[in-house]
Amino acid sequence: MKSIYLDHAATTPIHPEVINDMVPVLEETFGNPSSIHQYGRKARQILDVARDVIAKSIGANEKEIIFTSGGTEADNLALIGSAYANMDKGKHIVTTMIEHHAILHAAEFLEKQGFTITYLPVNENGRINLDELSSALTDETTTVSVMHVNNETGMVQPIKEIGELLREHQAYFHTDAVQAYGVLPIDVNKLGIDLLTASSHKINGPKGLGFLYVKDGVRIDALQYGGEQERKRRPGTENVAGIKGFQRAVELLNNTREEKVQTHQMFLDLFLKILETEGISFSINGDRDHAVSSIINISFPGTNVESLLTNFDLAGIAASSGSACTAGSVEPSHVLSAMYGDSNERTTNSIRFSFGLANNREDIEEAAMRVASIVQRVKR
Repeated sequence: MKSIYLDHAATTPIHPEVINDMVPVLEETFGNPSSIHQYGRKARQILDVARDVIAKSIGANEKEIIFTSGGTEADNLALIGSAYANMDKGKHIVTTMIEHHAILHAAEFLEKQGFTITYLPVNENGRINLDELSSALTDETTTVSVMHVNNETGMVQPIKEIGELLREHQAYFHTDAVQAYGVLPIDVNKLGIDLLTASSHKINGPKGLGFLYVKDGVRIDALQYGGEQERKRRPGTENVAGIKGFQRAVELLNNTREEKVQTHQMFLDLFLKILETEGISFSINGDRDHAVSSIINISFPGTNVESLLTNFDLAGIAASSGSACTAGSVEPSHVLSAMYGDSNERTTNSIRFSFGLANNREDIEEAAMRVASIVQRVKR
């Protein structure tokens, strides 16, 4: 029985071309990028080229890109770093109830440090209300953090409208774009974004790498102490081979984004059609008119997450109940709880399926048939 991977929102398989670009660096370019001799200069050149490629992918300047160990570190640096650096302007931060835990737990930490956090609710469509955001802003607000695409539901927030709302306010606008990067076109200047988080392993690059875009002039404090790497904002010797792989993954997504989106939409339509044909009762969580095609969150009435995921795994189907960072937990999804309420059955009977490089049409057809069979059996 062939195993089928439908959990690309958790992580993605590394692209063969990414591996091919990384191997020569691992074998030949071992110099420290901070060294001034030829070995160091060779490594530094790799970093400089990668930084430029990545910056251009979001309409930024290469000086505005900080390499990190991943999305979590970038989120922490954005939220905590900007909070500390701008305490003279206020100690109020606005975020949402459906953020990744990298933001929510960072916000909880800041609350313990005396900061005030406003957590915006979302409606059943999984999106915030712009009027509620506007009402939440005060003269003390220094950062607004709203994720671009939700990692559990695929819902897209009104990022452009948020950017426009904040243009005349002192607050910086940070967005966790980990699930959006590579799927949606992003221009930080047109969208009014001051800080943006992205991650390599979500776009078929190596794990342990991400970046934080910091608009020129934005004040953030470093959270770690050491050398002067990454413009004194993130010390530590850079992962040169990994960053080369990250660059290649970005180049690939730049060349194939529209094709990928169309393919994912085809996978999604096919998957749902087969479930319908097989007579499966289900509901889609969120508003598909404001969602990416690579992520779908489905409620199966009369079932529970733990039973479904166990049976899916035994049948060779890799899916998720939501965030990979809470995998193994059967607690209700905080995202679905925010959308529908803590007591709603959707919080404990919903599965996230996410499509990507590991899939083809035959996989989707076979996976949908297996899922349909399991849901019918579990409900009986």
